[in-house]
Amino acid sequence: MSDTTNHPQARSAPRVGTSRRKLVALLAGLLASSPAVAAKRTRAVETASACGSKPAASTRGIGATGPALPPRPEFSRADQDSAQIPGFPKIRFWASSEEDYARAMPKEPGPWLVLSTGAEDGAYGAGFLNGWSESGSRPDFSVVTGVSSGAIIAVYAFAGPKYDALLRQVYTSVNAGDIFEVRATPESFVDSWPFERLIQQHVTIELLADIAAQHRRGRRLFVVTTNLDAGRAVAWDMGAIAATGGEAALGLFRRIVLASSTVPGAFPPVLIEAEANGRRFQEMHVDGGVNGPMYVAPESVLLSTGGRRLPASDLYVIVNGKLTSDFAPTDRSLTHILGRSFSLALKLGARAELFLFAQAARRDGIDMKVAMVDADFDRKERGLFDPAYMKALFDLGLERGGRGEFQG
Repeated sequence: MSDTTNHPQARSAPRVGTSRRKLVALLAGLLASSPAVAAKRTRAVETASACGSKPAASTRGIGATGPALPPRPEFSRADQDSAQIPGFPKIRFWASSEEDYARAMPKEPGPWLVLSTGAEDGAYGAGFLNGWSESGSRPDFSVVTGVSSGAIIAVYAFAGPKYDALLRQVYTSVNAGDIFEVRATPESFVDSWPFERLIQQHVTIELLADIAAQHRRGRRLFVVTTNLDAGRAVAWDMGAIAATGGEAALGLFRRIVLASSTVPGAFPPVLIEAEANGRRFQEMHVDGGVNGPMYVAPESVLLSTGGRRLPASDLYVIVNGKLTSDFAPTDRSLTHILGRSFSLALKLGARAELFLFAQAARRDGIDMKVAMVDADFDRKERGLFDPAYMKALFDLGLERGGRGEFQG
């Protein structure tokens, strides 16, 4: 990973303006919908593209600064199907693959923790876990999964309650300037180098050692990204990466955490080097939420009526956000109309995803509990990643987690 400490743009914080309004619309896509509404989302994006200006070149984005990017080495579908990460065999699988999923699971069922997308609303999940620890009733999860903002929380939740204080710090003190700079790149509306630096500061060798120790106990941590080239979700066995040890493992671990939270179009995608058939190439990865806001199992397993069972004893799901929509008069602008439409569709997708989980849990006799932001929570943001808003969400989660308060 490149060192961003001396980045030439490090001196300036994000500015509020037209670029921020574009970002708002794109960030609405962070909570990705289920396949049931994917077609609607695609049509909306295509409509937006048709209304916008034509790109100057295929390697440059709208309003991009700096030189055009060099093309990536070509590779085929056959290369992608057999691709491995150099030096890290068997540390990932297609999230839709039943066989690979079964091989990656722990040998014995246990309680699972599932953490959703949510951007700054991840403060709720961070607070809930802190309160849950303080109550003394937080389970020792056998599997933890995370998507997007949930991936960041999942890393620390898996490593143990000793990291609760860091979760509190991250989700109550960061601001927009710690996440992005409003400066277009050839691939995005903003530059995410501040977020990359934040990950470098907090994902340390010590953290990896603690995750590796839990992995060796038989527990599993999965973070999901979206491989744009393949158009498929990838589940990364983060404990297996941590257990490999060394600087290469640390670098890969950080890149996956970054990729899982990289909103396509808003932030630059993350390139991860792979190899197949004697050739090396770069895969393009973005936010895991593009393929769904949470991850429990392949859809074929969730929908199975043929005896396939979820390998969990209990299923705890923390939704970082509301599942209901508030009244909000919408401005007559493309960005606000798209942002509002995406938000409504994606909440529907999250509800549909939870329905699938509940159906599978009921089928398999698994107790499922869901925690989410209260429908009547009415604190308003004063901008993206507003620390006061995130602190209010954290405190709500802290209260709910301390009481072990689930909605189902």
